[in-house]
Amino acid sequence: MKRAYAAAMERLYLACIVVSAAALVAITLVIPYGVFMRYVMNSASSWPEPFSVLAMVLFSFVGGAAAYRANVHIAVQMLTDAVPPAVRGWMLKLADLMMVATALFMLVYGAQLVKVTWNQTIAEFPTLSVGLTYSPIPLGGLFTLLFIVERLWLGTPPETSIMYRDQPLAE
Repeated sequence: MKRAYAAAMERLYLACIVVSAAALVAITLVIPYGVFMRYVMNSASSWPEPFSVLAMVLFSFVGGAAAYRANVHIAVQMLTDAVPPAVRGWMLKLADLMMVATALFMLVYGAQLVKVTWNQTIAEFPTLSVGLTYSPIPLGGLFTLLFIVERLWLGTPPETSIMYRDQPLAE
């Protein structure tokens, strides 16, 4: 059971990274296009800015879950480094519980936001539901919650995990 969960989290992590990278690449391509059309061609397109905002929402929430799993999120370690190891362990567990609360908040209230806005549309994309564009919020909460369960149940991912592939090779 543990091995299957760890393998599933590895695949989920990879999916989060791929989706986040694709969103970032899309933003990187669309913004210069919008600037070019506006200032060089004198024919501004209405869709690049709202598209980039939607891609940033996707990048932020899905990528944030992956950042949590890889333990590369923003953290202030000064306090935990200044206390004795026994206290540090409790503080880290408290931080995990606070992350559970945050992930549950994103999941529950994000799902409500998706539901309430599902029948609304975006002016620049009339066939796109506003609720669908908000779906990265509860999904990011769910993914983060799954990664928290992994950390609490299985510990940190093994060194064979794909998340360590960008580390320099040992000499």
